[in-house]
Amino acid sequence: MAAMPAPAVGLAVLILLAAALPALHADDLNSDAQALQALRSAVGRSALPSWNSTTPTCQWQGVTCENGRVVELRLPGAGLMGSLPSGALGNLSALRTLSLRYNALTGPIPDDVSRLTELRAIYFQHNGFSGEVPASLFGLKNLVRLDIADNKFTGEISPDFNKLIRLGTLYLDGNSFTGEIPKLDLPALEQFNVSYNQLNGSIPTKLRKMPKDSFLGNTGLCGGPLGLCPGETAETPAGSPESQPGGAGAADIGGGKKKRLSGGVIAGIAIGCVFGVLLLLALLFFLCRKKSSAPRSANTVEKGRDLGMEPLEVEPKGQNGSAAGAGGHNGAAAAVAVPAAAVAGAAAAGAKAGGGSTGSKKLIFFGPMAAAPPFDLEDLLRASAEVLGKGAFGTAYKAVMENGSAVAVKRLKDVDLPEPEFRERIAAIGGVQHELVVPLRAYYFRKDEKLLVYDYMSMGSLSALLHGNRASGRTPLDWETRSAIALAAARGVAHIHSTGPTASHGNIKSSNVLLTKNYEARVSDHGLPTLVGPSFSPTRVSGYRAPEVTDIRRVSQKADVYSFGVLLLEMLTGKAPTHAVVNEEGLDLPRWVQSVVREEWTAEVFDQELLRYQNVEEEMVQLLQLAIDCSAQHPDRRPTMAEVATRIDEIRRSSLGDRQAADSAGEGDEPSL
Repeated sequence: MAAMPAPAVGLAVLILLAAALPALHADDLNSDAQALQALRSAVGRSALPSWNSTTPTCQWQGVTCENGRVVELRLPGAGLMGSLPSGALGNLSALRTLSLRYNALTGPIPDDVSRLTELRAIYFQHNGFSGEVPASLFGLKNLVRLDIADNKFTGEISPDFNKLIRLGTLYLDGNSFTGEIPKLDLPALEQFNVSYNQLNGSIPTKLRKMPKDSFLGNTGLCGGPLGLCPGETAETPAGSPESQPGGAGAADIGGGKKKRLSGGVIAGIAIGCVFGVLLLLALLFFLCRKKSSAPRSANTVEKGRDLGMEPLEVEPKGQNGSAAGAGGHNGAAAAVAVPAAAVAGAAAAGAKAGGGSTGSKKLIFFGPMAAAPPFDLEDLLRASAEVLGKGAFGTAYKAVMENGSAVAVKRLKDVDLPEPEFRERIAAIGGVQHELVVPLRAYYFRKDEKLLVYDYMSMGSLSALLHGNRASGRTPLDWETRSAIALAAARGVAHIHSTGPTASHGNIKSSNVLLTKNYEARVSDHGLPTLVGPSFSPTRVSGYRAPEVTDIRRVSQKADVYSFGVLLLEMLTGKAPTHAVVNEEGLDLPRWVQSVVREEWTAEVFDQELLRYQNVEEEMVQLLQLAIDCSAQHPDRRPTMAEVATRIDEIRRSSLGDRQAADSAGEGDEPSL
């Protein structure tokens, strides 16, 4: 038989390869489908009805294909339950994104994830994964985002995370990691969170640039944004030679030279010191003379106590702008003692220039206090103060007067309104006096300094209680307390709405619901968005904001209802809305709840701390439905706040009535032996 010419052989090979390629692709897609079916059999038999032989694999729920391979698997809130099987996910060798967040998955992460070498993003947050982070995870060199927050992982945080050199996002918060944070040197790392674990020790130097929220809830951690560690003498910029032990001295010795100050600089320092001492002496003389010329009477000292203002106590913090509602797994903001000048340092200069408490340079009071002010600007300047927290509109302090009474002072930022316009808007805020609204007692205005004075609420914020440390010794908020808080907050917002057709709160969130000693709720910080200028922009997108809101200075009453609906969902689920959105991957809290309820996994929605209470499931579902109604995408479909308050009241009455009937029926029964 004659040999086939060379060109003919080459053409035949190409034809055979072309014919084989579809078959190869089919085999790859078939293997992907088999891996997905194994996953469904293990954790989602009843949750993924579209995963069947009659539907093409690439049209299955959550599956995305490219070039005949599965490259994305996104199943957030899909009702998956159980442990991930070994030998299933590892066969999806082309997978780039794996999202199984907000499910009920348990057990360890299987080791075969090491075979997913193309993986860029893993979203496993809000499940029940446990054990240590497997070593196989550290071989995923292409990994950019890793979120395993709010699970049950234990052990120490491995230094092998340094092997993931492309990692830009690392969320480990809400687990049970112990030990110290390793020295992570990840050049691309921009988002990092280890809050609410059991970590201790000093925050590594290269991580100290991260915000305070990234480390909250670890009582043993110190350094960087959490303050000095024991033995540290001063904060220095992260990475500077001074931040290293003996760094400055070593540099001087090694260089063989020390920088010397010139004679002119030394003379300037000396003159400045002398001038500073003289200025301090003059200020002391002025204050002493002013105090001696106008002694305070005993009656004045007692005025604050007569008005029922609370004495100084050691109480949980987190009110009026605390970081506990703003980001993440927020707990109560730690209180840090500061001098009184931090509350109103700039105000002191204004008072001096304006003649103390005369003219416009004084506190302007509202309500009952306007007739007989219990304190003045000087009292506020002399008060001891501590930071409660920082929010979008400024920093909040607890100020304790000389007579022991306490107030909350908010130092506004980014407020550049002209004085007449500021006074008009603040008068509308101060005019709202209601038992369920934290009243604005007074304000101080100067061009570069604005202070607002409120009642101090000793139990802090709802956010701090919901998202604080959930250790074994923590007392959970039961159904009755949560529903009572919801009712009081609804009535407070409804009253604000009743003051005018365009009146709104404008910033409803759990950190703006404050609590008394008896856990009675009060709505705070209403109307503050109306004080900021057009250039103001919040530091982060709020999970409470209605989709139609584009300008936070103009929030409608129906937008308030949306925010209140998110607040109800937060109380029912125990999840913080500000952390529900994870980059471009996430669903906001209302949509996540709706997706879970749609799949008839309603019980999976509720906070585990609520599920321990019997005979309230029906009421919880009713309140959940109300929350969903409030957070409807279209404003016209949302109820009014008055209707919301009425429905919550009816739910509570039903709950209390059923419980009393059950108690009455059981009174005559004898215990079984």
